[in-house]
Amino acid sequence: MTISNRIKVEEVTTLSSDWYILRKTTFSFLRGDGTWQRQSRETYDRGNGATILLYDLERRRVLLTRQFRYPAYVNGHDDLLTEAPAGLLDNAIPEERIKAEVEEETGYRVSDVRPIFDAFMSPGSVTERLHFFIGSYSAADQVSNGGGNADEGEDIERLEPTIDEALDMIADGRIRDGKTIMLLQYAALHVFK
Repeated sequence: MTISNRIKVEEVTTLSSDWYILRKTTFSFLRGDGTWQRQSRETYDRGNGATILLYDLERRRVLLTRQFRYPAYVNGHDDLLTEAPAGLLDNAIPEERIKAEVEEETGYRVSDVRPIFDAFMSPGSVTERLHFFIGSYSAADQVSNGGGNADEGEDIERLEPTIDEALDMIADGRIRDGKTIMLLQYAALHVFK
């Protein structure tokens, strides 16, 4: 199925190209009833990304990160955000990029990286498609302390809750990151059965 014959782009204006690109697009859309409707939308293009949940099946643990996220802070989250490792692709292959991101953020060098799905996380305004992965890890995979890239403002902590503790963290609000919730629920259903 395609909708390309139902949309006519009329004007695209770049509103900002500082951190990433914010555009305003005016277009006409052919509605289901056969009428054309003029609409205007802003889209934030930050590129596509990848995220992974690393797990240790024997110890029933997962590897997560904690870091400051300014957008979450200004929306009332007065704490570090607990997340699965993630990053933008920057034109790299998703599998290779997530391996590099894991090592940068957590200090673990992993080779077991399996794709599970991809999703648009906020399709009403953000163009990003996020590639989701799972993979196993062990203590032997640690090659550094991680912590992220200080030049990019990253100051990342690492934590290893059990899968049950991580699910409890969702229930009590300590984990509020959507991608991480999706990965933990996937792991609860498919990995830690």
